[in-house]
Amino acid sequence: MTDDDDTAPVTVIRNIGPAQAQVLANAGIHTAGHLRDLGADQAYRAILRTGARPHFIMYYVLHMALQGRPWNDCKGAEKDALRAQFDTLKADEAGSVVDSAFERMLDDIGVGQRR
Repeated sequence: MTDDDDTAPVTVIRNIGPAQAQVLANAGIHTAGHLRDLGADQAYRAILRTGARPHFIMYYVLHMALQGRPWNDCKGAEKDALRAQFDTLKADEAGSVVDSAFERMLDDIGVGQRR
């Protein structure tokens, strides 16, 4: 399989290894084509909606992966801009979670959804 095969697993995309592939699979993203169609922001939103803890490195690695660049190529102003996007996306998703009294009780005893 080649990295431009839309039906190939996400691991054909540079920087996407087995661990990140599992995180993506948990979010319903199994193919390289699906990941490309969603783009990094929407894919990361899907990841957050699984209850995964926000992680900036994973976010910018997705951006670099979809550009075919090494994960550690993100530096300087570009990294700062991505950090601002990440913070906004994270805040948007935190605000979209339904906050019920029951959910707050679960959080209080340490078994609620991880955010």
